[in-house]
Amino acid sequence: MTPPLYIALRFLTHRKRALLLSLSGVVFGVAIFICTQAQTQGFARYFIDSTIGSNGALVIKSRFRPRYEPLMVSAKGSKDTMGRRLYFEGITNPNEIMRVSRQFSNIVSCSPVLRGTVSARVGFENATVDLYGIDPALHAQTTDILHQLISGNFDDFRNNTSSIIIGSRLAELLQAGIGDTVQLLAPNGEYWRFTVAGIARAGIGSIDSTRMYSHARVAQALLQQPSGATMIIYKLRDPNRAPSLASRFETLFQHNASSWQEREESTLQLFLTLRMSVAITVSLIILLAGFGIFNVLTMSVLAKIKEIAILRSMGYRYFLDFSVAGRPDRCGGIVARLFIGCVDDLGRVAHPHSSPRFALHELFFGDMGLAPLRVCDALGTCGGLHRELCPRATRR
Repeated sequence: MTPPLYIALRFLTHRKRALLLSLSGVVFGVAIFICTQAQTQGFARYFIDSTIGSNGALVIKSRFRPRYEPLMVSAKGSKDTMGRRLYFEGITNPNEIMRVSRQFSNIVSCSPVLRGTVSARVGFENATVDLYGIDPALHAQTTDILHQLISGNFDDFRNNTSSIIIGSRLAELLQAGIGDTVQLLAPNGEYWRFTVAGIARAGIGSIDSTRMYSHARVAQALLQQPSGATMIIYKLRDPNRAPSLASRFETLFQHNASSWQEREESTLQLFLTLRMSVAITVSLIILLAGFGIFNVLTMSVLAKIKEIAILRSMGYRYFLDFSVAGRPDRCGGIVARLFIGCVDDLGRVAHPHSSPRFALHELFFGDMGLAPLRVCDALGTCGGLHRELCPRATRR
């Protein structure tokens, strides 16, 4: 151990109780900061992955054409410069649109979907469901339906056209299980019988409680829509580029295209607001604990004025005071990160296959974990600067 480090540790341990309390404040403040940010970021990532895995990163829906502008009269004082459109429900040429869109480098796969609302009945239980007519092979490539199955086998659904896959909450509502018969009411008043081949859980309540999958051909006959599709969902290599690709698709295909950022804008804004509010609250806790350490260091410097003057006369310079002031805050940040890392490792060992709802590993090794240490370094440096600004210490 070098002499400056030995002397610095002796000065720091002069006020053990006050230093321990302030250091504990920094440790728990940084730990709470990392935990809360990891939790909110983990839930946001889990929601985004579930949304993209169920509804796709990009969706093409209704066809549109511009209205004849000379016949349109704008309201007085209207500043709307966006072109007006006349929408037509459905897609009449899905195969042609998918053939052209596959030529884009960001497209991984796409799947046509025929959507309709029907009434489902199992025994004495009834529910209104969203029926999704899909191509099993294309839908498995585009979405995460294979990973979302919690019961049943996807091959049984693929090989049997009279089988369906239902959401987990919908299965609980209808009290239906694998192999049970579900009756769907067609628009003409006839009941169609289907066998439950699988139960899927997407992790989003609105999807798990209303969605039901069937074969596209069967859905066309049931909904009495012989051709076309309601929408086309896309899987992208880079989902963050979905908004720019959606605008290009609208211009190219003359169909309404929406990205996942546009569909979930309100939820993403909620996650951002929650993270900011938690960060501000915990930062105030760290700041108060930092001022406590600053006070301890200041009192230590004032109590050791004579010793500091003797050390300076012996040749020790400013680095000694900075080593005295800067170490406790940084040690607090390091201890907090080690504590969070141990909790994260224990969670990974206990649940190795669980969903990554907490982003502790990334925050522990990433920039978010370094941010509290930089704050602690700044507070410790302020403690060292106090000795330089103290006139009594300068005179001695």
